[in-house]
Amino acid sequence: MSNINLIDSFQEFKDFKNIDRPTVISVLEEVFRSMIRKRFGTDENCDVIVNPDNGDLEIWRTRAVVEDEFSEDDDLEIELAEARKVDPDLEIGDDFIEEITLESFGRRAILAARQTLVSKVLELEKDEIFKKYKDRVGEIVTGEVYQIWKKETLVLDDEGNELILPKTEQIPADYFKKGDTIRAVVYKVDMMNATPKIIISRTAPEFLQRLFELEVPEIFDGLITIKKIVREPGERAKVAVESYDDRIDPVGACVGMKGSRIHGIVRELRNENIDVINFTNNISLYIQRALSPARISSIKLDDEEKRAAVYLQSDQVSLAIGRGGHNIKLAGKLTGFEIDVYRESSENDEDVDLEEFADEIDGWILDEFKRVGLDTARSVLALSTDELMRRTDLEETTVLEVVQVLRAEFD
Repeated sequence: MSNINLIDSFQEFKDFKNIDRPTVISVLEEVFRSMIRKRFGTDENCDVIVNPDNGDLEIWRTRAVVEDEFSEDDDLEIELAEARKVDPDLEIGDDFIEEITLESFGRRAILAARQTLVSKVLELEKDEIFKKYKDRVGEIVTGEVYQIWKKETLVLDDEGNELILPKTEQIPADYFKKGDTIRAVVYKVDMMNATPKIIISRTAPEFLQRLFELEVPEIFDGLITIKKIVREPGERAKVAVESYDDRIDPVGACVGMKGSRIHGIVRELRNENIDVINFTNNISLYIQRALSPARISSIKLDDEEKRAAVYLQSDQVSLAIGRGGHNIKLAGKLTGFEIDVYRESSENDEDVDLEEFADEIDGWILDEFKRVGLDTARSVLALSTDELMRRTDLEETTVLEVVQVLRAEFD
């Protein structure tokens, strides 16, 4: 039978992504039954048959044969005389079965039905996408960059679904162009205006965790557990790991031979420095490991205030703090303690290398002092302001500020 464009394009429905064929058939049948109810008042006595392979449609209507002039409902009954025009052998009480063609509904009804059909299938598809990605929150997805805007990037997955990578969820060193393949973790899934909005992230700790699971079989198999991850995206990350098998070195397994396993992760994260440390319930030891690569002399803990006073030799302070303060900040997040760093003074520790003041004095100023052979605090303080200005060509205000910082160290 002719389907008048309603199912001529059935291929676009039955192969819809994320929707199984029985579901699409069910939607089609419901649309047709709605047409029948509008025309005949009921669909109880109608059978709708949809061929799942090619979309062919058959509608069969059954009415009871009654005596002439005794029909109370033309939608459910048909008079004997009229029925015998089609089949002369019919008797009162028989079932009169006839095929209803789509043409009989009229072109306007068919076009409305087709529009309803498209709308329902699209709505169903959106629901399926939402459910699919809602269950995948925290998983890594791979997609292709499709469009780049100022505040976000549009990424398409393998099935053409739209994923949003906001600028805030990108590593600062990330640079993408259309067609690039990128990896990220499914961060959040919301339904906005009946359309799923899938947010992906490259800065979330879960992204780093999934990368470790991909690169380190022992983590994937559960032999090594990641206890906690803290990150300053693109700068530094600290990962606390623990092994339930004494024969396995968790740190060594994560790093790999000559860094073979962690190298791929670092490259994916735009050269983010990753410190992998052994987890322990001993808080003092945990803080020492978290402040790596600095070597700590002693620690005083205040468990109630969750503060730790850490004492280090002068040459270890800058290592503990790290560039931009990232090391000490991440160590605090990892351990849950507020960490205060103190220089440990001793009789043998009478001078301090100028490099230790890099967090207070600009590097170019320190370089100017070192250029003229002044590389420790006391060597600078031993000279007058005029002499320092003459040797370094620095302005008086700059020299005075440096001297003030250096004197405060010894005071």
